[in-house]
Amino acid sequence: MVKLRNVTKVYRTGAFGGGKLKAVEDVSLSMEQGKVVSVIGESGSGKSTIGKMILRLISITEGEILVNDKDISKLKGKSLKEYYRTVQGVFQDPFSTYNPVFKADRVFDIIRAEYFSDMKAKKWREKVESSLQSVGMVPEQVLNKYPHQLSGGQLQRLLIARALLMDVDVLIADEIISMLDASTRVDVLNLLIDLKDRGLSILFITHDLSLGYYISDYVVILYRGSIAEMGYTDKVFYNPIHPYTRMLLTSVPRLDQKWEESEEELMETQEIAADSLEDRCKYYDRCHFAAESCGKPELKKVEEGHYTTCPRR
Repeated sequence: MVKLRNVTKVYRTGAFGGGKLKAVEDVSLSMEQGKVVSVIGESGSGKSTIGKMILRLISITEGEILVNDKDISKLKGKSLKEYYRTVQGVFQDPFSTYNPVFKADRVFDIIRAEYFSDMKAKKWREKVESSLQSVGMVPEQVLNKYPHQLSGGQLQRLLIARALLMDVDVLIADEIISMLDASTRVDVLNLLIDLKDRGLSILFITHDLSLGYYISDYVVILYRGSIAEMGYTDKVFYNPIHPYTRMLLTSVPRLDQKWEESEEELMETQEIAADSLEDRCKYYDRCHFAAESCGKPELKKVEEGHYTTCPRR
């Protein structure tokens, strides 16, 4: 359904755009219908950039993105507008999406004006109420309310309901629960799982390993804009190959271990420096297993449904 082929995104930097920053480099991945693919990595790894490119919020520099076998980079005007009937995004901060001087359900009115202007008022209200009910909300409790009268979880559910009004096939969920409290997080995660079971494909962008494990069928571990490891969730989490993946899993605090012990273990794997990473693995300067023989990595198969770019594996 969604395929990224050798996608690269380069930003121009500096006062006159003379510098270059590779936010994403040579990324290839696929999303199947009714599956959740989690893109996991630390801040600055390029996770959100991938989501924004799929949503056409920013352009790609190289490669191609195919949705239902169509190259979306060439869509313009009416074709691009129609594209948003099938692909929508929900982002990290639900509060910034709403104008505090308008009622929260104004986000539905905008969709109606753009895509359903010919629909009768009664039928539109029924469609909105059905969408709200599909995300576990009672219409009477959230409609005609201002953003400050609703919780962060309610506002985020409203945005998911807005996306579902379009009958979308793909949802880009970019850190959508990172600003919610723990109890609300579980509700939103279970909602996404329910939507997946109904056939929705979800790209779940997160820095939290536990969330990725809980919700995803397939995970992509991203580091400095490149794929370090990817595969079916259980295979990556129970048989991590790339040293970066192993470091991430080690860094998750455990109830039976003092945090100081974990930090000391991590420090041992992060003190190798390299003069240049241009022709090397991007994790070379932090890798405990780094050697002079480590060249520029290529994605290779470890086992069925499991891939890594570690040059020594």
